[in-house]
Amino acid sequence: MGYRNKFGITNSLLLFGGIYVGLNLASCKPDIRQNETSYFNLNTYFNNEAKRLTKANFEVLKTVSRNGETETKNLKIENWPQELSLFSESDINKPSWKNSYKTTVSGNITIYKASEPNLKTQEIIVKKANDRIIYLMIFNVVNNKLFQTKEKLTYYPDSLYIIRRKQHVRFLGTNDYLIEGKLK
Repeated sequence: MGYRNKFGITNSLLLFGGIYVGLNLASCKPDIRQNETSYFNLNTYFNNEAKRLTKANFEVLKTVSRNGETETKNLKIENWPQELSLFSESDINKPSWKNSYKTTVSGNITIYKASEPNLKTQEIIVKKANDRIIYLMIFNVVNNKLFQTKEKLTYYPDSLYIIRRKQHVRFLGTNDYLIEGKLK
């Protein structure tokens, strides 16, 4: 039988209860692998690029076009995180999308292609040489009852970024946008 404390609980029952609680608490630890990314992490990459470009203080020859009306200026970009936000927002490393993209590697090019047509980011192409990014291309599509948007985002580190967007809004028509930034 065993020693009972003032509450009438035996030592063996206390020991068993302590072990049970301890094991359950240990199982509450988050799985470390949850933080691993399944795909190329655009969010991290472009956050790092924004910091690097802010520090480098490049001058940018920026061209903005809407339906063929174009304006070009030499600028210093004050807010690189905002300037590159469309790129970082295309990140596909959400836990619910873990198996939503097919990865194909051919030489120094990796392609992530959506297996579901309703995902915004449909394709990402990453070209590397010696573990350095040569370029990134991102294809985004949004379809709903009110509008359809197609984007092609292209990024060459230390050289060029291009954002092409075609947007058709029901009852209002189609707009073509182009933003091109050449780093100097």
